[in-house]
Amino acid sequence: MRRSATGTLCGVTQTTTTETPAAGPGTGTRRTRPRIHRAWFVAAVTFVTIIGAAAFRAVPGLFTDPLHTEFGWSRGTIGAAVSVNLALYGLTAPFAAALMDRFGIRRVVAVALMVIAAGSGLTVWMTAAWQLLLCWGLLVGLGTGSMALAFAATVTNRWFTERRGLVSGILTAASASGQLIFLPLVAWIVEAYDWRPAAVTVALAALAVVPFVWLLLHDHPADVGLKPYGAAEFVPKPAPVPGAARRALKVLASAARTGPFWLLAGTFAICGASTNGLIQTHFVPAAHDAHMPVQAAASLLAVIGVFDVVGTVASGWFTDRFEARRLLAVYYALRGLSLLFLPLLLAPGVHPPMVLFIVFYGLDWVATVPPTLALCREHYGEDSAIVFGWVLASHQVGAALVAFLGGVARDVFGTYDVVWYASGALCAAAALMALVIRRGTAEVPVSVAR
Repeated sequence: MRRSATGTLCGVTQTTTTETPAAGPGTGTRRTRPRIHRAWFVAAVTFVTIIGAAAFRAVPGLFTDPLHTEFGWSRGTIGAAVSVNLALYGLTAPFAAALMDRFGIRRVVAVALMVIAAGSGLTVWMTAAWQLLLCWGLLVGLGTGSMALAFAATVTNRWFTERRGLVSGILTAASASGQLIFLPLVAWIVEAYDWRPAAVTVALAALAVVPFVWLLLHDHPADVGLKPYGAAEFVPKPAPVPGAARRALKVLASAARTGPFWLLAGTFAICGASTNGLIQTHFVPAAHDAHMPVQAAASLLAVIGVFDVVGTVASGWFTDRFEARRLLAVYYALRGLSLLFLPLLLAPGVHPPMVLFIVFYGLDWVATVPPTLALCREHYGEDSAIVFGWVLASHQVGAALVAFLGGVARDVFGTYDVVWYASGALCAAAALMALVIRRGTAEVPVSVAR
């Protein structure tokens, strides 16, 4: 007699086959090897890809002083290039999500990585500020925007039915992992050699990921004859959706008629202002103003990356179990409180209160992404990846404004203190906005919802 039993546990599909003989020795039980669902391999490749794209995003704060010293450009001018980069990172995301629906994930991501490499590599020959805006702002902004968190949302929506919150948290943490890997390395290269070898290193890191994307990143589970992880039924691959730009704009027009979209966009704008625009861009220069060595300040940012991985994955786990809008309110309130204490902590050396701030801030860095993505999915269903792309655009617009205004404030006041305090107040406002978001009632595309 032959009996088979199949079960799934933590992404591993286990099939047990038992052979029961009629009689006689030498017979027994045979068990096949556990098989891991391919969705987890796709998630792993996505994780590595986002790390490669995050390399250039780790360096703006490290390049500010060298560029100011070599070319005499003001911090406001350098901040303007960072601002363009951050804004395009967000504004490209919804169109990239639609392009992935039209041409496939693999093609869009491979081209984006090559654009990032080109923008980073070309900076070594620049001699004027407009070239910084072109390479650092335009090219790298477009490339990283095509691999923004909307990329993670698309992979999660296509390949997973269960564990979406957890996977969203893991993929979001990839950006922090890239910061963890590249910040100390780039800081060492800048200190030991120059900013140009550091820019070339980043370009090579982006190119190194392209073969993995082309060979291993499948567009849809149906391409390999599988159901999405956790799905009860096979899901056919949808036909390519033409008119990517038109679809992205149509989804925006539909979502903009709903209240949750504006609340999510507003809170995420403040998220970007208080992370990418503020800490990632201005923490190293501010610490240097307090006579802290650049490499020490960069190492502190890398530590943020360590705890960001923990905090974001934990946030994904929480999002699968608790109400997303309440999680957002807690995250923003704690972030705002920590920023109010930062001016008191900056000093020539690294001391325990500063380490405590770094750990605390790291846990909260992008913990907001899984609940924000969950709310998009809850309210906007099949269009949630594109809606999240527009919400991410607001995140980057907020980051771009603070990247620019923070540099201007430093030029005008000679200190960053006013920027820390203003950002803390904005985070308090975001906590209140999150609590106002109503609960979704159905997962329907906003393009067809009435």
